[in-house]
Amino acid sequence: LHASGARLLTVWGADDRDRNGSFRVRAAWLTPEGLVFTEHRIADTEQPSYPSLAELFPTAARMQRAVFDLLGIRATGADMRGWLRHSGWPEDVFPLRRDFDSDQDYPVTSQPYPFVLVEGDGVHEIAVGPVHAGIIEPGHFRFSVVGEKILRLEERLGYTHKGIAKLFQGSSQDLGHRLAARISGDSAVAFSWAWCAALEAITQTVCPERAIHLRALALEHERVANHLGDLGALGNDAGFAFGLTQFSRMKEDLLRANADLFGARYLMDFILPGGVGGDLPGYTAAQLLHLYRELEDGVASMRSIYDEHAGIQDRF
Repeated sequence: LHASGARLLTVWGADDRDRNGSFRVRAAWLTPEGLVFTEHRIADTEQPSYPSLAELFPTAARMQRAVFDLLGIRATGADMRGWLRHSGWPEDVFPLRRDFDSDQDYPVTSQPYPFVLVEGDGVHEIAVGPVHAGIIEPGHFRFSVVGEKILRLEERLGYTHKGIAKLFQGSSQDLGHRLAARISGDSAVAFSWAWCAALEAITQTVCPERAIHLRALALEHERVANHLGDLGALGNDAGFAFGLTQFSRMKEDLLRANADLFGARYLMDFILPGGVGGDLPGYTAAQLLHLYRELEDGVASMRSIYDEHAGIQDRF
């Protein structure tokens, strides 16, 4: 796969001891020919392990750490620092195992996290987070700097782990899409469509063509709204509040169109197994095209303004 130029999409584990007495590690790959799915069966249920993928596919490193935190399946020769646990449960307890007791409470005990240290004359370490003054994902960052030069950044994420995977295990199929849509509010369409697509593939359900088109429209609205929000935040991060104001206005226009089109600003209940929650009662095609042209003109205008202000141009 590596030699063919494949990209690793994701790695996850599964406790199949109640089915066939083994653990499994699965991975999805994107190849020039399409999607490839691989599975590795682990018969050793006492100390399950598998060869690390991180040497060939560095993006596997954190996913392997998550697999260990949740299932206790170790990637040999790899970084095994805790990723999701954050002292929320003991190191020898694995919440995605079938025999895990979800009602069990564990004391929170703070444990040191071994960051990679940078040493030398004039090196200063700056710690940031994990609590941030905004809605970005919480993360703990350590910057090793000399003056304004950053020598190394060590980040520790995983603070948004909320036990969603365990909730899915106890969720019925007709409610799974609602849970998926609430994993992340600004990606409700993306997550709920992914859930419904998996369920439809398993049950060999074919969606009506109209429903697929409406799903695509909803997903595109979600994508554009997120980009508008991010472009405003980039301006604000560089001290250019005008950019935040203007892009927030454009995003608000799109969210109001969502409310008219789909019945909600954020579309947590629009994608359903087998289709969508309803047809479009609001805007006509002409109204939508007018909105899109206004947004396109607004973004182009803001880009020219960003380009005129030093410090923002490169970030845009």
